[in-house]
Amino acid sequence: MTMHQKKRIALHWQILIGMLAGVIFGLLAVNFGWIEFTGNWIKPWGIIFINLLKLIAIPLIIASLISGVSGLNDVSRLSRMGLKTISLYIVTTVIAISTGLLVVNLTNPGKFLPHEKAMEFQQKFASNLDQQAVGKSAANGPLQFVVDLVPDNIFAALTNNGSMLQVIFFSLLFGVAIIMLPESKTKPIKDFFEALNEVVMKMIHLVMSVAPIGVFSLIAALLVDVAGSNPTDTLALFSSLGMYALTVMIGLLVIVFVIYPFIIRTFTILRFKDFLKGMAPAQLLAFSTSSSAATLPMTMECCEDNLGVKKEISSFVLPLGATINMDGTSLYQAVAAVFIAQIYGMDLDFMQQMTIILTATLASIGSAAVPGAGMIMLVIVLTSVGIPTEGIALVFAVDRPLDMMRTVVNVTGDATISCIIAHQENKLIPPDNLS
Repeated sequence: MTMHQKKRIALHWQILIGMLAGVIFGLLAVNFGWIEFTGNWIKPWGIIFINLLKLIAIPLIIASLISGVSGLNDVSRLSRMGLKTISLYIVTTVIAISTGLLVVNLTNPGKFLPHEKAMEFQQKFASNLDQQAVGKSAANGPLQFVVDLVPDNIFAALTNNGSMLQVIFFSLLFGVAIIMLPESKTKPIKDFFEALNEVVMKMIHLVMSVAPIGVFSLIAALLVDVAGSNPTDTLALFSSLGMYALTVMIGLLVIVFVIYPFIIRTFTILRFKDFLKGMAPAQLLAFSTSSSAATLPMTMECCEDNLGVKKEISSFVLPLGATINMDGTSLYQAVAAVFIAQIYGMDLDFMQQMTIILTATLASIGSAAVPGAGMIMLVIVLTSVGIPTEGIALVFAVDRPLDMMRTVVNVTGDATISCIIAHQENKLIPPDNLS
């Protein structure tokens, strides 16, 4: 049994194989006229996979956010440093999302798809979009998105995938209320949500185990939908996808080589060149593992031994960052949301993009360090502004290399904040004094 598990192909390779098989099948279906067969026998499996992702989204929000926030008892004890750390993490996340939105609105990767094809997609999902538009039609004034954040009935919000932001708000409020009560009174409910979180994580694992089949079906159906009887239209789809990947990479590079250097130079005594050199081992490990959690021990070692951050700071700030600070992931979610909207011929207005910032920021707090959780969080972001989730199939196609890059940004962001906190708390050893 153990030898069989060792020989099993890693999930990300299975997904890539499924994506490649979907592309090949889709091209064959277009060329040989298997349109009806694909729609009747292949596409339903992709829809089932998308439904599974949606199914797990609200339980994931509730379980991960409530268990995560209620577990921050150390923050309540170390209120000054804890509040400062969380505030800085939220600020950098908002900056990252805003950077992603700025870049994607400049490059417009989804506009590479011919306008008539985008209009076809928009008509195909008109019922989804019209339903969302009805909810938005009453939106008046610049603070409407804040009003929409607070539910008047949590049970109604739980039954509507378009109310993800309201579920996030309730979960955060519930978690904060647990922190404010004595441990003796809240222990049973904390134990319940921690156990529920473990169950949800296992459900994610089960759902992601069928991801290769889902990706195969989604990609094949999407190619057939885009190309119809004209195979050359698939080239426009792939050019859009390439521009999307480039947009994400540009955004991530701006974060690492423009925003983080400014923060390091402004708020610490470190030179950014020394910072990068000291963090290189952790960044390389993050790139190879695509996991902030798996990289955490190396991140702590680099911060303590190479950057001079005292252990009492790193042991608090970095684990918290690995849990709630996802700058790279949040940027990617913002770019992906706008890209998919453009593919479907949707123009997101200012309020909808503000909703993306809010949703991606709050969702990053509950984003679990397990494969597939980031994709489910993307479902949450998409549904919050009424974007058809079927477009996730496109994002899957290039997700693995982008996942490796955004994990590097996540880890670098954690280290940046730890250096700031250490400097402000006089716990940062000057680089020249390091042995």
